[in-house]
Amino acid sequence: MAKENRFSDLPDSVLIHILSMMCKNSEDSKEVVRTSVLSKQWQFLWKSVPVPLDFYLEENFLDDDMQEMVNFTHRELHYFRSFDKIRKLELIFDFYKPEDFVEDIDLWIYVATELGKVEDLILECECGYEFPQFAYKNATLRNLDLRFCTVNPLANVNWSGIVSLSFSNMCLKDGVMKKILSGCPNLECLKLYDLHGLHRLRISNVKLRKLVIKDLTYDDECGQWLVIIAPHIKDLEILGLCRGIRLRNVDSLVTAVLDFNLNFEEDQSKRKSRESTCLKYIFQSVAHIKKLELGCWCSEYLSILELDGWQPQPSTWKFLQLSTTLRQLDFPGISSYLQSSSHLETLVIDGYNESRAQLLRYTSEDEQVKRFERHDFSGSFRHLRTIEILDFSVSMLPFVEYLLKHASVLEKIVIVPRSKSSDAYVEIVKEFLRFPRSSSSVTLCLKLD
Repeated sequence: MAKENRFSDLPDSVLIHILSMMCKNSEDSKEVVRTSVLSKQWQFLWKSVPVPLDFYLEENFLDDDMQEMVNFTHRELHYFRSFDKIRKLELIFDFYKPEDFVEDIDLWIYVATELGKVEDLILECECGYEFPQFAYKNATLRNLDLRFCTVNPLANVNWSGIVSLSFSNMCLKDGVMKKILSGCPNLECLKLYDLHGLHRLRISNVKLRKLVIKDLTYDDECGQWLVIIAPHIKDLEILGLCRGIRLRNVDSLVTAVLDFNLNFEEDQSKRKSRESTCLKYIFQSVAHIKKLELGCWCSEYLSILELDGWQPQPSTWKFLQLSTTLRQLDFPGISSYLQSSSHLETLVIDGYNESRAQLLRYTSEDEQVKRFERHDFSGSFRHLRTIEILDFSVSMLPFVEYLLKHASVLEKIVIVPRSKSSDAYVEIVKEFLRFPRSSSSVTLCLKLD
């Protein structure tokens, strides 16, 4: 009796899905081709598998080696043209003489966009490369990631299939960005990394829900801020080292991650004024959202603003995460910010990152200690139910006592101690039991990372 072959009983669609799970890179894709020898049923299945390809041409190659790598890339792309679909193509290269290989790169992009029906395209060329005009009209691309490229469409853009777009390390002018966005009606996520030249970003795409900006630099001496007008986005992330940013009409925003440093280059007095102005505008613009995460620099700056008498406007967020070690230097600013958060339900304190340089530039430890002793830490947290503190240290105990005293419906405190010793756990529990509390149903959960 012939041995049962359960694979042969599976429909082709299932077999193709199994083969696609094998494909992680170019070499895996070749293994899929070799399955054609298994049986007549498998002879042509490989052609229907959407394969991922990746090619890396490093800068340390000699001229002859680089030419050989270019030839190899041509051969490989020609080989994989037999597939019905190339799902993903990643091209990472840095030519010593980029002008010698422009036609080669153009051909690879043509194969990817016109013949291979690529859905995900990652193109990085540190030596610089102008994205070809023919590639601005494509209906199969879904995810496009361009790095160190020149983007300048001369005609209208038609990227009707793109849902995720990422631009990195390039100059991007307002008019170019406007033309690109108008050609992406189904865009859902936009990522802009290490850009210059952009001054006004108006996003009218109704499907675009997420905007990520990281390392936004100046391109001239005018010091112009980036104005963002995005009435439909729901998720915003501003990261890294950025110039001034102003948010306008972000009424649909639900979550925001503000983990950035401002890089104003004026003297100290002018820099502080511009930093404060920028942050006040941003904090005001996100007061209506449900979830807010502040990185180390922004969390620290709350105390700088509080030093100048700033009173944050009432907010509606239900989730707030702060990156701070919560020493006495931080406490007045954090306390003031929390008192404006009357709808807060979940508070997370991330104590893993610490920065004192910015705050100590404008005040001394002694001055802050005195202000801390005189500060009126009042307020009521009527909705706060969960507190989580990561990398908990003894310096945070006054903050825990403050929250226990004012959070009347608090249910749970989760603490990840910095010290993993059993003695540290015992001391935390002792202090916790000693503190007065306004909620009768608080539980303490101590856990390891």
